[in-house]
Amino acid sequence: MTDTGPAYPRGPLPGSNGLGQFAIGISPIGSLPTFGVWQTVISQYANSPILTRLIENIFAYLDQTVNFDAFFDFIWNVDTAQGVGLDIWGRIVGVNRVLQVEVGNWFGYNEALPGSFTFSQGSFYSGDPLTDNFALSDQSYRQLILAKAAANITNGSIPAINQILLSLFPHRGNCYVTEGSQLGAWFGFQEATNAQGFNQASFYSGAPLSTMTMTYTFEFPLTPVELAIVQQSGVLPKSTGVFASVVII
Repeated sequence: MTDTGPAYPRGPLPGSNGLGQFAIGISPIGSLPTFGVWQTVISQYANSPILTRLIENIFAYLDQTVNFDAFFDFIWNVDTAQGVGLDIWGRIVGVNRVLQVEVGNWFGYNEALPGSFTFSQGSFYSGDPLTDNFALSDQSYRQLILAKAAANITNGSIPAINQILLSLFPHRGNCYVTEGSQLGAWFGFQEATNAQGFNQASFYSGAPLSTMTMTYTFEFPLTPVELAIVQQSGVLPKSTGVFASVVII
């Protein structure tokens, strides 16, 4: 029978004290290995090609480097994640890939802006569905996830919200948020912070007060998908009790 496996018993390992067995220029020199697998093989299997191949390549067979790299690139790292990896990140930060996008150009008045159109631009509503499901691409969804992550930890200030707007719409033009202010001076007592005293202001006339309002202003047109991101995704923060509106100039 022809020997097909390594010599048995094995020669001295690197770093071992194989006195009397060391061949100058042939025997290996190096650190002592943590475990010698050949010490577990009995002599009758030493020349088995299948067993020796399994032993010699076992680390390559069990190596998970490729899988760990794929997990890091496609799931863990939000900058390179794809598909289901971004869906996982979306659930973590609290934003959905699928948005309800308005379909059709329907006639409406100023109260329905920015989703309404004036004469010669929109038709009267026909009863068709007003919205349709739209799944964002990976790149668009990644931007939305990063913006929502920033919104989750923002202090809610105007500079912080403006930074989120710039990250959502880079190189598109000016977009910013402004807070409402009370228009007009009205008579009131000490409990009302902005009230005026006698002979200084008139009684409240019933005009709308814009104190608790904020406005997102865009100096460039928004696509239906972008408008859905602004109005539905929840990525732009808004304080409780504050009315937010969108204005497209």
